[in-house]
Amino acid sequence: MFGADYTVSVEFYDLLQAETDRRSAKRRFAEAAGHARHGILDIGAGTGIVTETLLTASAAPIHAVEPAAPMRAALLSRLAGLGADQRARVTLHPEPIERAGLEEVADLAIASNIIACLDPATRRSTWQAVSRALLPGGLLLFDPPPTELPTGREKVGRLGPVRVGPDLYGADITREPDAGIVRMVFTYHVERDGRVLRQQRETFELYPASTLEICAELEAQGLQVVHAPSADLLAARRPAR
Repeated sequence: MFGADYTVSVEFYDLLQAETDRRSAKRRFAEAAGHARHGILDIGAGTGIVTETLLTASAAPIHAVEPAAPMRAALLSRLAGLGADQRARVTLHPEPIERAGLEEVADLAIASNIIACLDPATRRSTWQAVSRALLPGGLLLFDPPPTELPTGREKVGRLGPVRVGPDLYGADITREPDAGIVRMVFTYHVERDGRVLRQQRETFELYPASTLEICAELEAQGLQVVHAPSADLLAARRPAR
């Protein structure tokens, strides 16, 4: 959920989503990370769940890009709990990828839970920056944006509940169409003895795009669409010289 300030979500993110995200990261990215030799680009590193997975799966340096200060704070807290040898392999970039100035630093780029949150112009700038950051032959893996709008407001699911002492933490997720975009609403709640102690909400905008549109954007930046290792991902590769 790139581009939001995360001031609400960062409190709840790891508690409610870390284990699911960790399993997903291992399934989708660990094998490719194991083949990386020169560097890995983690675009929108968030609280560092994917970053940690990449550090475990590979001995390569990691470039972790995370513009949102609340998420960077959580990421650095996660890195603080790792060994010094692992922390030494991470370079943290506190600006968007298109302003990071990375040139041929990685043979693998990962964009997990990000691309859908980029408006079309920013998305195209991101592909351009990724193309520059990848070495010849380098691979990009990402989960694509939704291809269409929902027909109306709908419940997506619920996170939790997770118990912390006497309290239950959870979240309800809904989505709805709004002027050509998808609004994802996360409503977080903390309950004790069946009573809601507090409730907070954060909204994220998703930008639909067809697979054909995404592929055309990638190819315009010199990235060749290739077979992805997982059905829920798209993949592209910078051609070898």
